[in-house]
Amino acid sequence: MIRVRHLILLAAIILTSPLYAQFPGMDTETRPAPQSEVIVETTSIAEPAGHFLAFWQRFMGEDSPYRSLILVILTLIVLLNLKAYLTHVMKRTLAKNAFKQDNADAFLKVWHTLWKFIIAILVIMAMTGSLRLLGLTAGFFGMMLGWSLQQPVTGIAAWLMIILKKPFRIGDRVVIAGITGDVTGISLTHVILNQVGGSIGGEERSGRGILIPNAILFQHVIINYTLDQEYMLDEVPVRLTFDSDWDLAKTIMTDAASEVTKEIIEKTGQEPFIRAEFLDWGILVRLRYQTIPARRQEFSTYIIEKLHRAFSKEYPRVRFATPSQNIRYRPDITLDGGRNALGTEGKPDSPQSV
Repeated sequence: MIRVRHLILLAAIILTSPLYAQFPGMDTETRPAPQSEVIVETTSIAEPAGHFLAFWQRFMGEDSPYRSLILVILTLIVLLNLKAYLTHVMKRTLAKNAFKQDNADAFLKVWHTLWKFIIAILVIMAMTGSLRLLGLTAGFFGMMLGWSLQQPVTGIAAWLMIILKKPFRIGDRVVIAGITGDVTGISLTHVILNQVGGSIGGEERSGRGILIPNAILFQHVIINYTLDQEYMLDEVPVRLTFDSDWDLAKTIMTDAASEVTKEIIEKTGQEPFIRAEFLDWGILVRLRYQTIPARRQEFSTYIIEKLHRAFSKEYPRVRFATPSQNIRYRPDITLDGGRNALGTEGKPDSPQSV
């Protein structure tokens, strides 16, 4: 590792040396003559610089026959050592984070092919002997490569983001681009989901496979049901009448949820709890509990079954509320607002609920 760094540093110094030689005032022919009193003091410094410039002009000057060969050799040394170092780092990262070895192997094939193409282009440009043309070619090549391969490069970059940042893993339930599903595979170009819902209601697996291109992951919000923990919070809403026995209803609901999610409570230590709010025609009670995302609807179904049986046994102490309205009418008033046939006013009847 140390030798590689030294070679890269040496090559960088050699390649940047012409820049210093082209700075204004560095040409010995146009440099103003030094003062007579300091000639003796600078002689020992100027002589090595002059020898170095002469050596540079001989091998790296514009008219030197060795310039192209030296540039090719230096380009190969820098690029091959840089490729070896980055490949070593990439292999170590992939071995630790890649979900599947097939994806890592496919990525390394693309990696090596891309490096071969880059090295071939830059070596050909180095054969011209022009440092400026070499730099311009490298910049232009990078711009064209990014533009022409935008989608594939973005997809591979998104795959690297997935294996390094791990916003989701295989088995997680996620929402990507509005599609809910369980992650069953992560390839170099696509994320494979087992769709949840879609052709059916609720959150049950439909069995339909959805391929999400990796390239769109940078453009959409990703929702992960279990990013930091195995369980998620769910609820069963129940509407009760105002005259229901609140304490009894609360006990029935929490006991039903505790019985269904007993194993989850033992692992998480979080008991079911109640949240409520008033409606115009009753009380909306929300029974909340921890559940497994992939079995969310299964658990809620079991809880609803238990609540229905328990409420039926305790009727009318606990009753489900339904939207209703009261209509008041007076039989002694006709449709046109007049009195009835008997001419009596009569008293209004008590309100009736319909």
